[in-house]
Amino acid sequence: MDIALWILAVLMIIAGVAGTVLPWLPGVVLVLAGVALAAWIDDFARISGWTVGVLAVLTGLAVLIDYLAGVAGAQRAGASRLALAGAAIGTVAGVFTGLWGLVFMPLAGAAIGEYLALKDLYRAGRVGLATWLGMIVGGALKVAIALVMVGIFVGALIL
Repeated sequence: MDIALWILAVLMIIAGVAGTVLPWLPGVVLVLAGVALAAWIDDFARISGWTVGVLAVLTGLAVLIDYLAGVAGAQRAGASRLALAGAAIGTVAGVFTGLWGLVFMPLAGAAIGEYLALKDLYRAGRVGLATWLGMIVGGALKVAIALVMVGIFVGALIL
């Protein structure tokens, strides 16, 4: 039974790392859940409650960064509510259109939303780009935090 639980924990961690770039998986939350399961299996002998607590804080930080990065990029460019809604719609649409859609649909959605709000093509492009760059930076930071979490987990197992 322990082997099956360890396999589940590792699969959760792998799915979590994948989920940091795939929006339909709860990325860092799955990494945390996999680590917590692994700690529980081992009665918190190698992976302490403190380690799980630190990873929980990192999870909260990653979720916050992911949310705020795109919004900060959009707000820095003075985006309208329609641009933010367009970026959100573009993100959801990107899930269904493959990798290129996942990368570029938020940009297109923000630009279209801003254009509908103000009818200014130059501003719409600027807002779309700023929103997209914010989302890219947020995603990169989320991936980095997830990899740090995996590193802490592996380090706790080995040391």
